[in-house]
Amino acid sequence: MSNKYGDFYATKWGFPKAQADEHIPSPQHFMPEYLNDPSFYEKGYHLENVGDGGNFYWVTSPAGYDGGFVVTGSGVIVIDAPPGLGENMQSAIRSVTKEPVTHLIYSHWHSDHIGAASQFGPDVKIVAHEITRELLARFPDKYRPLPTETFRTDATLEVGGTKLELSYKGADHCPGNIYIYGPDQKVLTKVDIVSPGSVTFMHADVSENISGFYQAHDDILSYDFKALIGGHISRWGTREDVEIVREYWHDLLFYAEEALREMSNAEALQGFVVGLGREYQMVGAENWINSIANYATEKTLTKVTSNGQTWPERLAGATVFTKYHAWTVAETFRTERTHFGYQKEGNGGDFYIA
Repeated sequence: MSNKYGDFYATKWGFPKAQADEHIPSPQHFMPEYLNDPSFYEKGYHLENVGDGGNFYWVTSPAGYDGGFVVTGSGVIVIDAPPGLGENMQSAIRSVTKEPVTHLIYSHWHSDHIGAASQFGPDVKIVAHEITRELLARFPDKYRPLPTETFRTDATLEVGGTKLELSYKGADHCPGNIYIYGPDQKVLTKVDIVSPGSVTFMHADVSENISGFYQAHDDILSYDFKALIGGHISRWGTREDVEIVREYWHDLLFYAEEALREMSNAEALQGFVVGLGREYQMVGAENWINSIANYATEKTLTKVTSNGQTWPERLAGATVFTKYHAWTVAETFRTERTHFGYQKEGNGGDFYIA
């Protein structure tokens, strides 16, 4: 591999290099003013007070990861410890209070969000879902200490009169990924579902349960919140941000299902393998699923949406990541959702493929 800055590793077996002039730039609302402030990169963090009450803070980093903390009067509750933010989380805390960190909440077990947890030392109480503890016990990491307190469905953490409501509604991005809600501040933390102003990172932010990922958008909207901490990208979110991206995901699901119906009949499937011997059937399979993804991508990106704009005009990353989302949504629709029936005995009835 070359050590040249930005050098792209090209191979005929892999992905082509993306070209900026083939994509639509991010909408302006996706790029807050602080991104142009040199001090953001010098300090390594940007801090904003969010919600009501004046004691809930959102912190983000040049690496595109964010978390939060609450000043309670009896100690600081930290939410997540992304390694991309690292010790700059402590710098952000010290900029507003002298109170010590007494509690750390893990949103979920992934290291990109809690991989700097060890910096807070052995005396901090760590709260997480019981599945998160099980996973961290199974795959130990010195930078991610085991939670000291866990819960199964719902719990309330109260420090200095400040309450945070913790809830687990089932697997979505990953098992154990929880909701963290400040009812007095009206601030909700739900990580790796909504990246405000964008379509999120590829493959539905690499989520494990896509049906749960979809359900999570509705669950987020069931809360009365003024600010959403989503874990990624350049700003905290609003209710409108969630409603917009929910519309995007449902458009994508609609077209993925449409493509599956059109391309899963016997005639269409035969078309993908015609002229190929048994030794090249996998080539036909690749073309089949990629054609489904391409169809859903094209239909989604060219649709005029509810506000009269297309998705590339409304959400950052639409032309870059939608093809990955479409592939994931189509493939998991086949495995997680109900389908169109099943194969009848012998060769009778309609041909069926999951």
